[in-house]
Amino acid sequence: MLKIALTGGLATGKSHVLARVGTLGLPTIDADIVARETTRPGEPAWREVHERFGDAILQPDGSLDRQALASIVFSDEPARRDLEHILHPPIYATIAAWLDDLAQAGAHRAAVADIPLLYETGHDGDFDKVVVVACAPDTQLRRVMARDGLDKPEAQRRIATQLPLTQKAARADIVISTEGTLQRTNTQVDRLVREMSQAT
Repeated sequence: MLKIALTGGLATGKSHVLARVGTLGLPTIDADIVARETTRPGEPAWREVHERFGDAILQPDGSLDRQALASIVFSDEPARRDLEHILHPPIYATIAAWLDDLAQAGAHRAAVADIPLLYETGHDGDFDKVVVVACAPDTQLRRVMARDGLDKPEAQRRIATQLPLTQKAARADIVISTEGTLQRTNTQVDRLVREMSQAT
């Protein structure tokens, strides 16, 4: 079974691509959703995050206030590294176990994991193929500002915490551009799924 990693940058369209892949029949997993599950109240990672960042990052029900946490880690690199050190091991362990289970079941020729910080964490070698979802830098900036309600300097700061899209695209096996229309993006995804589904 082909293990495929999907990555890219903030607001480049990874979630849409992953959803499209799923509707076309390939099993998918989203590292962001795994992170949410890993940090549910009472989970070991939740306790570590709470211990490191305090009550300021908790909602009244005890769940993480992700907006408050993001405000901290995107403006404080040591804090961001601490958070990644807590979250990445259980996230990657969950994804690896999911891929192993699928491979043993033998029902699919490929599976796709959406991992935003794949290259930054050095896990690209864990996968057979890496697909990068990319768009022009000015498009990405506009999307981040619109999606997250950020001003330009804050959006730029958050984008700068990740490897530049040009570097990610240069290292990818396959690049999907979300610069054009949704139909154009879907055409690229459909072709990718056909190719991966026929792989041996």
